[in-house]
Amino acid sequence: MPDLDVVRREIERMRIRTGRQRKEILQLQRAGVGTASAEALLSRMEAKIESLCAQRDALKNAQPRQTKGRVLGGRTW
Repeated sequence: MPDLDVVRREIERMRIRTGRQRKEILQLQRAGVGTASAEALLSRMEAKIESLCAQRDALKNAQPRQTKGRVLGGRTW
């Protein structure tokens, strides 16, 4: 299973790519060009991001939680 940081970087990279894809779709629409295939690609990219986010959440939940230390003789603020 991939590392949590690797998945986070991949999510960020995919989000940047989807933003660029959205801009390209808008440019194509302004030019009057059909955008059905570009919109299909965008939906696949968004689905990939959702699956990566689910994978990230699973990895995050699998990690052991850090326990907070007690401060000043047992008080927990």
